Amino acid sequence: MKITKHSAVTIHYRLTDQDGQLIESSFEAEPMAYLHGTEGLIPGLEVELEGKVVGDKFDANIPTEQAYGEYHEGLKQEVPLEAFGDVEDIVPGMRFIAETEMGQRPVQVTEVKDSVVVVDGNHPLAGQALNFSVEVMDIREATAEEVAHGHIHAAGGCGHDHAQEHEQCDTEKPGCDGNGGCGCH
Repeated sequence: MKITKHSAVTIHYRLTDQDGQLIESSFEAEPMAYLHGTEGLIPGLEVELEGKVVGDKFDANIPTEQAYGEYHEGLKQEVPLEAFGDVEDIVPGMRFIAETEMGQRPVQVTEVKDSVVVVDGNHPLAGQALNFSVEVMDIREATAEEVAHGHIHAAGGCGHDHAQEHEQCDTEKPGCDGNGGCGCH
């Protein structure tokens, strides 16, 4: 089976930066599973995986614009310390979800000053070309539920009875919890 849209794909990968420094590797841990064609990966890597089969091994250099895009200075800003409410001990590296004009956006604390916190809304790898070494481990057809939810579920499905779950959730809608299982949202 070849990787095509809505294939459930499992890969091992090694990610390095432009200088060859290791950023992340799954080879010493669990492989990564994703639903192909649903923007679950950076665009350039998804293009490279299209049409591959189990056992394929390849290296791919993904240019900045096909990875996490260019770095935008405008996504870095100073936020008054009081905007963080009851959060104590704010330190560089902490991540938060910020409400912006464009909806919710993840930000990372880069600096803490006396009365302000500097946050950066850029992805940590923005502005970089990335290098991947990939091995395709498994490919299968995604379930209808996985396609509807836009990602892979653990063991090929949630394994939960959504009707029963709805009773447990009161008025909340049952569905996928985004972590390979089902829950209430």
